[in-house]
Parts: sequence; structure tokens; C-alpha cells
Amino acid sequence: MDNQQNKTESYEKRSDVPREYTWAVEDLYASDADWKKDLERLKGMLPQIESFRGKLGKNADSLLDFMKLQDEIFVLIDKFANYSLRKADEDTKNTTYQGYKDQTMGTCVEISSALSFAEPEILEIPDSTLKEFYEKRPALSTYKRCLNDILRKKAHILSDSEEKILAAAGDLAQSPEDIFGLLNDADMTYESVTDIEGNRFAVTHASFIPLMQNYDRNVRKDAFESLYKTYDEHKNTSAAILSAQMKQLNFFAKMRKYNSPLEAALNHTNVDPQVYYNLIQAVHENMESMYKYVRLRKKLLKVDELHMYDLYVPMVSNAERNIPFAETKENIREALAVLGEDYVALLDEGFQNRWIDIYENTGKRSGAYSSGCRIHPYVLLNYKNNLDSEFTTVHEMGHALHSYLSNKNQPVVDSDYVIFVAEVASTCNEALLMQHLLKKTTDKKERAYLINYFLEQFRTTLYRQTMFAEFELKMSQMIQNGESINSESACKVYHDLITLYFGKDIVHDTKIDLEWARIPHFFYNFYVYQYATGFSAAIALSQKILNEGAPAVKAYKECFLSAGCSKDPVSILKDAGVDMSTKKPVEEALKLFDSLIDEMAELMR
Repeated sequence: MDNQQNKTESYEKRSDVPREYTWAVEDLYASDADWKKDLERLKGMLPQIESFRGKLGKNADSLLDFMKLQDEIFVLIDKFANYSLRKADEDTKNTTYQGYKDQTMGTCVEISSALSFAEPEILEIPDSTLKEFYEKRPALSTYKRCLNDILRKKAHILSDSEEKILAAAGDLAQSPEDIFGLLNDADMTYESVTDIEGNRFAVTHASFIPLMQNYDRNVRKDAFESLYKTYDEHKNTSAAILSAQMKQLNFFAKMRKYNSPLEAALNHTNVDPQVYYNLIQAVHENMESMYKYVRLRKKLLKVDELHMYDLYVPMVSNAERNIPFAETKENIREALAVLGEDYVALLDEGFQNRWIDIYENTGKRSGAYSSGCRIHPYVLLNYKNNLDSEFTTVHEMGHALHSYLSNKNQPVVDSDYVIFVAEVASTCNEALLMQHLLKKTTDKKERAYLINYFLEQFRTTLYRQTMFAEFELKMSQMIQNGESINSESACKVYHDLITLYFGKDIVHDTKIDLEWARIPHFFYNFYVYQYATGFSAAIALSQKILNEGAPAVKAYKECFLSAGCSKDPVSILKDAGVDMSTKKPVEEALKLFDSLIDEMAELMR
């Protein structure tokens, strides 16, 4: 099917893209007219929803019928929204489907608003009454996990009048993130930079990391200084925005009777804060591996001084090669064969039956994602013939099959896995592909290039995201303790973390102390730690699969990939053989990192 062996496919018009390279949106609706019928059907469900108001605690039948109606609405919205959003992403210049997307968002808001009475009513049902309901209508037990998830937050739900006040304050709570977005994305501009041949490069959020990967060291240095010069000019405003974010999180945590903003945030996904602390402690106890990595990078780049702007450029140059999509598919099939014939059969179904929109066309949404639609997943790529696109493909197919198996094996209410485990299957796939490619290659330089790629995943995901998590925690604790967050205090905390995480063998460029000012994740409410925990869990699972074989594969597929949200996320991972309530998965991942550094040093000797 793929005949383009020597070039990356890109198309001017969407209509020019061969059908076999596009996703099968027609599997959802044969025509726009059919989609419009379901739009009206959804709107027609609003009176049905309203008919349950005030009745959920009356009897078991009312509660069961309402939960079934919610399932029916969820399944319909899943199909309805996937059609309009996938069509809108095919060509963002197509005003028809952008309009459909807006209609979808508006309809979803209407449905959500109509359902908003349910949670407060369920919280009012006494435990003894709910127990009677389960006895009278055993079918209600299907929803027990969902109902218990609502009820466990009971201690943090306030009176009606207090809840209305907090709801009214919601717009204010969103303000720090909104202001940060406007300052960071709209108001800040950066001076362009020039290479030795006179070529000019614009410095933007999108171009910054590619510029940090440029082999011309002057380009890296100038881009680094250009970016942080602007952040320095706005540091007081940035600190004030960050302070406001931490204050609003602290306010809402206190009002809802949590011990801390961290506890409030992690309670949303039912994760013990100890997981957060374990991550930080485990990384602290393995800093020597990062220091060893820094020393190796300095040696391989052959520089007298290693600077912060030298952290992204590949340590192995000129090893990139052309990888057409046909080769990527075959490599992925071979790498994931360890997961069994049934898993590979699902991969083939996705590859052959157009789950994937592969190549770029003018107006197509950038980046990559997987949407876990119930009919079948939809994967968006903008494939280039390189290693990064190969890993992006295996990553997104990890998401896709996680969604597929959870949808197939769980009731509707338990099919959607939570964010804490969202990146585990995708990253496990990446680790299995990496190990396969390392095993397969006979070229010393290619092997070094692959290890360099793997090492960067450890550095940027496990160490860097943990450092971000620690900074966010320290900022939150400062507000809890009545201390002031300003540009000086924020830079001081960040300076100390950079020193701790990177050690003495790298020059501590003072401008890096401002890096906190450009990180949007500090406005995501203790979200960023999950990159590091998810990566650690994925590495642990991939090692178990490769080392233990069939029993580990069985546990991974049955207890994790097929589990949805049927249990809390830490329990789901524990059933699959990885206990994130301990430091062990992080420690094991960092042992692998350390061994890869040693192998890289040996290869490059």
C-alpha cells in the first residue's frame, strides 16, 4: 500500500490525499445528514434528563434508569462528537466542519448542564438506602464503582449555598491560567537569531526546542538568550500570575476541607499524595545517574564547558535515516509481537482498516493524537520519514489499543481510563519498540543514536518533569505557609532545583532560573507529575514483559489494558504487576537509565 520509499508524503489539498492514507470517518456516519439527525436526537434527550430531577434518591428503579440513560447519552455523544471533531481536524480551513465542531461543543455544554443536578442528589442518598437499592435491583451494581467514586468526595461537598458561591468563583479561578496564556502566547515576542551562513531563524515557542537541537552552538546560545531576555523583562508579571494560581488552589482546597492543594488535586483521580512524594524521593536518591549523564554529554560534545543550551542537541550526529511508513508498520508489528498474536491482529486491523490519518495536508491539524472512539479508535498523525514519527506512531497506537480493549471489556460507565494511567500503554509501546530496534541494529552508530534518543526520554520525562513537580509543590507550600511568591523567591527556588538536578558539571547559566516562567503546566493543578509516574510504570511493565514473558503479558492485557477505570488507577497498575505506591518502579527505571549511559559511553569510546 505504501509506495513512497524515499520521500515524506505531504498534500496540498485534502481531496488530493489517497483514500488509503485517511481515516474512515464514514464508519461513524455515512453522511452529514445522518450526523444532523443525531444532533436533533441529543437535543431531544434534554427533557428526558430533566424528568429525573428530584427522583434519584426516591427508589432503585429511578436511579438505575437514570444511570442507563447517562450511558446511552455517553455512547451517542462519543459517536456524534468524534465525527464532527475528526472532520474539523482534517482541514481546519473547512468552515462547514468548524461549524459542526462549534455545534458539538455547544450541545455537550447543554447536556452537561442538564446533568449537573445528578451528583448533588446522589450525595444526598444515605448509605443504608443505597445498600437497599443494590439489593432490590442487582443490575445497579454495574454502577457501584461510579457511585462510590462520587460518594467518596462527600466530606468535601459543601451546603447548597456554599457550593453556589464556589461555582460563581469558578471564572475567577480560571483567570491566572487565562492571563498566563495571553502573556505567554500573544504578548511575548523574541528576537530572531542568525547562523554562521547568515540564515535567520525566528524564535517562537514552536521553534525553541528545534533551535536547541541545532548543531551550530552559536544558534543555540543566541536562541537561549533571546528567549530568556524576554522572560526577564516580564518576570514580575509572571511571578504575580503564578502567585495568583497558587493562592486560588489553596483557597479552594481549604474551602473543601482538604489538607493541601496537592491532596485536593490528586483526590480527583483517587491517587494518594504519597505517590507524588515517592516520585520526588526516588529521583533524589538517584541523582548520581543524572550527573553521570551530564558528564558524558560534556565529553561527547567535546566542549570545555557544558551549558544549559547544550542539553538538547544530539550527542550522536548524522545518524538520522529515512523511514517510510511501511517500514514503521513492520517495525511496530515485530516489536509488539511479544504482546501476542491477538494484540498484533488488532494492530493490523488498525493499519488495514483506516484507523489512522497518516500524512499532512494543507489545513490539517498539527501534531498527533489518538481518540478512543467506541466504534474504533481514530489516530491522527502528520507522518515524516524519521525516527521521531516512528515513535509517535507506536505511541498513538498504544493509546488506541488501550481504549479499544477497555471499551470492549468494560461496561460503558467503567470504560474510560483516568489521566494517571493515560500515558502508560503508549510509553510501554515506545519502550518495547526501542528495545526491538536496539536488538535489531548491527550498526554501531545507529545503536548509539537510538540510545541517545532513549536517554533523552529519561532526562526530559523522568528527571525534568519530576523537577517541575517539585517546583510546583514548593510554590504551593510557600502560599500555604504564608510566604510570598515573587520573581526573586521563584527564581531562588528554581535555581536550587537546577543545581540539585544537574549537578556541578554544567554551567549554571543564570537565565535558566527563569525557566519556570514559560512552563504552562504550572497552571494545570498538579498534573505534570503524571508524566514521570506514567513513564516509570511503562518502563517497569515493558521490562516485565520482556523478562517474564507470558505471565506478564497476560497481566498487562487483562489487568491493565482491559481495565478502563474499573478500579482506582494505582490498584489497576498493581494488578498488572507495578506498585506505584512504592518507589520501586521509579528506581527500576532509573537503573535502566544508568545502564544505558554506561553502554553509550562504551559505544562512543
